[in-house]
Amino acid sequence: MKKLTSKQIKYLRGQAHHLNPVVIIGQYGVTEAVLREVETTLNYHELIKVQIRCDDQLELHDMMGRLTDGVKATLVQVIGHKAVLYRQSAEKKIKIPV
Repeated sequence: MKKLTSKQIKYLRGQAHHLNPVVIIGQYGVTEAVLREVETTLNYHELIKVQIRCDDQLELHDMMGRLTDGVKATLVQVIGHKAVLYRQSAEKKIKIPV
């Protein structure tokens, strides 16, 4: 995936504002099952919100890194324990500005 510009990230943040988390990562962290679920959801929606239940900020950022690397998605935004991920699908449902 190519690097997104700040204008594109701003647009995606606006699109994700109303979204609810579709994947919640719990006590077992980023497992293969979680990666498969995020992969499937990204293929369908392109832009998703994920919630991570974790007390330690370093562990939270580590999980986000493993998650984005595992599904090859772009991390758009992190607020608290919620993150927004984007990955363009073959259908290109979201038209991001150039």
